[in-house]
Amino acid sequence: MNFKTEKDRIICLDENNNKVGEVCFPETEKGVYDINHTFVDSSMQGKGIAAQLVALAIEEIKRKGGKVTASCSYAKKYIEKNGIK
Repeated sequence: MNFKTEKDRIICLDENNNKVGEVCFPETEKGVYDINHTFVDSSMQGKGIAAQLVALAIEEIKRKGGKVTASCSYAKKYIEKNGIK
């Protein structure tokens, strides 16, 4: 898997460069980023890709000095489970 970071999203590409997952985290107010969408293609589910995407999004938000919020149900559960602030 190859992960590519863009302005407010990270995509996951398979070995053929096809997009198989993404996480979106737009800045909703100054310095606050909302993880609002996590997607993994049905053919790739159950392989931990969503968790990797959310973890990478959190790292990117913190790298920017931002605060993490989540309206995506998967990301909310990930954040609660891992004690992310």
